Formats: sequence, C-alpha cells, structure tokens
Amino acid sequence: MNSSRDEEKTVSNTTPLEIENEEEPTIERVFAEKEVPTWQQQLTVRAFVVSFILSILFTFIVMKLNLTTGIIPSLNVSAGLLGFFFVKSWTKLMEKFGMLKQPFTRQENTVIQTCVVASSGIAFSGGAASYVLGMSDRIAAQGDKEFGLNTKNLALGWMIGFMFVVSFLGLFSVVPLRKIMIIDFKLTYPSGTATALLINSFHTPKGAKLAKKQVKELGKFFSFSFLWGFFQWFFTAGESCGFAQFPTFGLKAHKNRFFFDFSATYVGVGMICPYIINVSLLVGAILSWGIMWPLIGTRKGHWYDRSLSDSNLHGLQGYRIFIAIAIILGDGLYNFVMVFGRTLVGLYMQLFKKDKGVVLPSDTTLQVTPSKSFDDERRTQYFLQDRIPNWFAVSGYVTLAVMAIIILPHIFHQLKWYHVLVMYIFAPMLAFCNAYGCGLTDWSLASTYGKLAIFIIGGWAGASQGGIVAGLAACGVMMNIVSTAADLSQDFKTGYLTLASPRSMFVSQIIGTAMGCVISPCVFWIFYKAFPDLGTSKSQYAAPYGAVYRNIAVLGVEGFGSLPKHCLTLCIIFFVAAIAVNGIRDLAGKRWAKYIPIPMAMAIPFYLGGYFAIDMCVGSLILFVWQSRNKAKADAFGPAVASGLICGDGIWTLPSSLLALAGVQPPICMNFISRSQAAAQGL
Repeated sequence: MNSSRDEEKTVSNTTPLEIENEEEPTIERVFAEKEVPTWQQQLTVRAFVVSFILSILFTFIVMKLNLTTGIIPSLNVSAGLLGFFFVKSWTKLMEKFGMLKQPFTRQENTVIQTCVVASSGIAFSGGAASYVLGMSDRIAAQGDKEFGLNTKNLALGWMIGFMFVVSFLGLFSVVPLRKIMIIDFKLTYPSGTATALLINSFHTPKGAKLAKKQVKELGKFFSFSFLWGFFQWFFTAGESCGFAQFPTFGLKAHKNRFFFDFSATYVGVGMICPYIINVSLLVGAILSWGIMWPLIGTRKGHWYDRSLSDSNLHGLQGYRIFIAIAIILGDGLYNFVMVFGRTLVGLYMQLFKKDKGVVLPSDTTLQVTPSKSFDDERRTQYFLQDRIPNWFAVSGYVTLAVMAIIILPHIFHQLKWYHVLVMYIFAPMLAFCNAYGCGLTDWSLASTYGKLAIFIIGGWAGASQGGIVAGLAACGVMMNIVSTAADLSQDFKTGYLTLASPRSMFVSQIIGTAMGCVISPCVFWIFYKAFPDLGTSKSQYAAPYGAVYRNIAVLGVEGFGSLPKHCLTLCIIFFVAAIAVNGIRDLAGKRWAKYIPIPMAMAIPFYLGGYFAIDMCVGSLILFVWQSRNKAKADAFGPAVASGLICGDGIWTLPSSLLALAGVQPPICMNFISRSQAAAQGL
C-alpha cells in the first residue's frame, strides 16, 4: 500500500525493482506506443472485484497488527504484486476463451492499488483499535475510575455510521490543490513515486517476468505462514498455552516479556522495516522491561499501594502507559514542529522566491531520477485533461460537513455541534499542511493532529460533560480528514507518474473508502467478539493504543492528578529526552542518524514488552545474512518473502476467529514451568 509514514506506522526503505539506467529509454517513451484508456475505461468491474478481495485480506492484516503492536509496515509490494497477479490471471483466462475485451493496463493497476490503500487504510485511521476502543468500558475499567459519561458501548452499527460520516471530507478538502501540489510545487511524495515506479515496471516485459517470480515466492511463504499458524493453534487450549510460552531466554526473562514467540507476522515485518526501527524497539524493551520496571517494582509500597496489581493504572501499569505516552507526545511534537516549519519554508520559497523549477528537498532515502522533458509534458497533459471542478469539491466538502455537524452529536452526545463546526473550519488548512508536509518528507502527522484534537476538544468539553469520549471522537474526526488528504495526494502523484486520470484516482479512492467503512468495523467486530480479553495487557491482542489514547484523553480532561507518584517527573524527563534524541538525529546527519534509536519506536515496547521486537530483529537478521550472501536477490525477493509471511499468518486470524466464535477449542495446552513448580505438583 502506498500509505505514508505515520508516528505509529513505518514504511519500507526499499523497493524490489530497479529503475532503468540512463542509457535506456525513459518510462513514457517505453509506453509511448500504447494507448492510454479514458478515465471511465480505467474503472473496470474486475479492478473493483480484485480490490474488494484484497481489501478484506489487507484489512485483516492491518487490524491484527493494530491489535497486537500498532506497528504497520508498508505493504505496497504485496498489494501491487497481488493486484497485478490477480488481474493478469483474469485477463489470460479471458483471452484463452476469446472473451477479453480490454487489456490490463498500468492505469487499471493504479486504480486497484488506490482502492486497496483507501480501504485497508481505514483499519488504521478509523481507529477501531485505538481511539474507538478507548471509549469502551473494557478499556475504561482498567483505569479503576468512576467513568459515568466517559464511555460508549461499542456496537457495529454506530461504528460503520461514524466511518461513513467522517471518512470522506479529507478527500474533498485537497482536490482543489492537486495541480499546485503535483505540477507547480513538484512535491516528491516518495511513497507515491515508489508505487508508480513499481507499477510501471510491472508492465514492461522485464518487470512482468520478475513480478511472476516474486508472486511465486510470496505464495510459497504465504502457504508456509498460514500452515504454521494453523499448527500452532493446536497447542493453545488455555490462557497461557502455546509456542509463545516457550521461555527462549529462561523463565525469568519470559516473565519480563523477553522471548521469541514464533510469530511469522513479526519476522516478516522485521524484514520490511529498516534496521534502525527494529533496533530501536529492542533498545526500548531493554530500557523499560529490562531495567526500569524491575527497579520501579522495588518501590512497591512506597511509590504506589502494595495491594495494587501490576495491571492497575495507579500502580506499575500507570508508569508503563504514561511514560510511553510522554515519549510519543515528545516525538510527535518535535516532528510536528519540524514538518510544519519545513512546510512554511517550502511555501515561502514557492510563493515568494518563485523557485518553482526545483524539486523540494525530502528526508527520504529514495533516489528518483530527474524526469526527461518528454515524460513531464506527457504526464502533465494527461493529468490536466480530466479536471475535477473546484465547485464540486467545495460543495461536496460543505455538504458533508453540514451532515457531520448534524449527525455526530447523535452518535456521541458528549460531542456538541459547535465542537464539530470548529474542527471543520480549521480542517482544510490542517489537511493541506499534512498533505504538503507528506509530499516533502513522506511523513504523515495524522496521529499528532488527532492527539491535538483530544486535548483541545476534551478539555473544552470537560470531565463532567464526557470530555474523554468527546476528545476521542474529535480525534477520529481530525485523523480521518488529514490522513485521507495525505493518502489522496500520494495517489495523485502515483496517477501522475502512471498516466492514470485524477478522476479515476478520486473515484477509486471514494469507492475504496466506502469499502473500508464497512470492512474495517466488521473485521474488528470479529476480533472483538472472538476474543473477550481483547484490549487487556495479557491478551494476545492487547491493543496497546486503545489504552494509550484513552489515557491521553484522561490527561487532557483531568490533568496530571491522575498520575502515580513520581510518574510526572519521569514523564517530563522522557518527554524532553524524546525531543533531544530527535534533535540529535537531525543534527548528526544521515550518516550517523541511522545508528541513533528512534524515540517513537522505543516507546511501543514500554507497554507491550520485548517479545515482538525480538521477532522483528530475527527478521532483520535473516535479511542481513541474505543480503550479505546475495544482495541483488535479497533486494528483489526479500519484500515478497516478508509479505508472504505477513499475509499468511494474517489471514489465519480469520479461521481462528471463526473457530473461537463457534466455541471450538484447541486440543492441547503447551506450557512451561520451573523445576521447583514441577516438584511441588509431583511431576
């Protein structure tokens, strides 16, 4: 998927296909003899059938990742490969029977990619595993507080309705600016550019041959991962059973959440994520579960009540969550200031210095060969010929905003109409800033804008008037607007580079978003009903961001009085440290920054533990050894292998959830106990 980076999301820094060297014809000269279909012809029934199937697959994967760690790698390669494979197989079959009416083009491939990205992206921006779950009694009860108006029972109906109300406005907010962003400012949009290069390469003879081999590797490891998940299921008959209970480094380390849990998903994620992400996770796990929590645990009875369990927010759990929040907010604030500042500087250079012939700088490591004039002229011609009228975009935004102002207070009675009105007045400006900054840096600040809305609207509503739920609902409104605006801008860039019409991109995004508004809540509901302990710290689906977002809302509404003893001091230290480390990374330059941990990644294991970080480091080790032995093959097939591991294990969650809903229990419990425990039990 061509989703841009977010504080809680990370992307791959590699693509499996290389761009043609300078001696070869430019991309558009290669395709010059091929007719470009009209925007209506780009929107085919087969494209949306394939998109729907892939949307379900990737929504399960993204939802599982959201409910376990919240780390979501780029799935561009697997989405692109599978979309290409399905339609190519379809067209070959139709051609064999003489029924092929329209060949498969790169424009149709782009439509599929856009639709799948839009649909599965709702699994993240829709907040089912974060701010929506944070409203529930299940998460609120962990705080041991009187919550009154500050919860909302989860129900599939209002969740789908909420998604439909808030998910489309961001698309209309950025449409009038598409020419300025793509052609006038020449923004890079690295993820969108990488996706376009991938799609273009698929439709060359050399690229199609490589893509076929990659699909074969993806299928092989998909099968292995699915069967491995099925095999592990037989040994999970109880709460503490299964391969995840294997004490890789000893029972004491396992108690402190240091173990390898045999997850094919996170081995695959580790192969896709940059090395520094995986190392940062491991450093964060060692710092928290290896050093800090054992030390704070020795202060039990002094810093917090000895009678409290480790999962109580007034006890050790409070330190885990609030220090993690402090790091996340510090990292988010730093990146917000930097990206917003770079946005203002870029706008100043474009508007007042008239420096429109220069591609603005980007933090990304992606290297893009400067386009030849023939390519530029052809792309600009097709990008501008199918205009989306500005009156349509403005009237669409106003209409949807009015509908949201009327409907949202009926879904969340804690959220008032004037709260929604104020957000929609400022939303277009924030959506533009996020889309522009994403074009410069490939970094989306959707979660940061969402957290800002939590503090402002939650504090405005007040604790006695349900400010926690109001803040979380406001987070959803703001996140969906700025996230979809950045995603559509990335898609416009992809369409520009593949000659896909802006109209087909917009329609595909609309249809994909509509799919996601139904698929994402339904997939979450399957998990929610199949696993009653979902959202608790000991569950296999701990949903860490549910507790994190709720407690951010608690901070915004109730202030620092809700924190355990000395927790505020530690939070301030780590908040400042997160800003300082980010500053050091920027000052050190790219050469040395790759050796300095990333605070946002370090924060995640503060709550969850180090088990998934170990899985991901194993994935990094596999890729490192592979690259050292055969770099070309590793670069070409590594993302496909990783995607197979992720997709196979991810799709296994569907039958495992259905088995749980049907009351089918695994036959065996595999657990491990110490020698003294075995002796005490007479074993």
